[in-house]
Amino acid sequence: MKVIRLVAGAVAGVLLLSVLVAGGERAPASPSVAAASDLSFALKEIADRFAQQTGERVELVFGSSGTLTRQLQDGAPFELFLSADESFVKQLATAGLTRDEGVLYAVGRIVLFAPTGSPLVAADGLDGVARLVATGRLTRFAIANPAHAPYGRAAEDALRRRGLWEKLQPALVLGDNVSQAAQFATSGNAVGGIIAYSLALSPALANRGTFMLIPETNHAPLRQRMVLLKRAGPVAERFYRYLQQAEARTTLQRFGFALPPH
Repeated sequence: MKVIRLVAGAVAGVLLLSVLVAGGERAPASPSVAAASDLSFALKEIADRFAQQTGERVELVFGSSGTLTRQLQDGAPFELFLSADESFVKQLATAGLTRDEGVLYAVGRIVLFAPTGSPLVAADGLDGVARLVATGRLTRFAIANPAHAPYGRAAEDALRRRGLWEKLQPALVLGDNVSQAAQFATSGNAVGGIIAYSLALSPALANRGTFMLIPETNHAPLRQRMVLLKRAGPVAERFYRYLQQAEARTTLQRFGFALPPH
């Protein structure tokens, strides 16, 4: 497959930090939470509120769910994992690394994003992408790497169903995770991309372009599951419970996540 792979460190103007500390500087006893990068804004807000209300802080580490799963399998000291694909949680549970199989906390959505000034019109959906391909006007198009990023797999699924996957190979730019794909999609070097709805709704992208939801029927559902690791301590346990309460769920909903029954 011919794709263009860009390294985040080599791209100016990084959109998202990979590590964020909720509520200020890292506290020595703060548990580490591994989270899918589509949660970069929503989870930071939730963790900040948790710190304000309890005085307890958690360290948030964002990345692709597949990469974080490999790190956990290699012994990374995370205490809580929020995956964008529940299959990774079940994989860790089968390996005996978690307390149980966790809980479904959200269902994600993907959008077609077009940066300001792009020939791509987001409102035209994937039909607009098809027209640019047909006229030779589609240069670079960004998605997360389907090899380890659930949002990349959803993007590939939607493009395949529209008959665009093979046609887009020369133009694809793969982000290591969906946050990096959003960074590439908003740059002047790409006509756009497929990114997480939660990122498109974030303040960082509010004035960077336009987007259109891709119908849920165009890809397999992004069922997002979280789980406590066996090493989880009391603070991680309390944060896990907090994430299931109304206040945190309302924040997730505001960032475009569908919520499972509570």
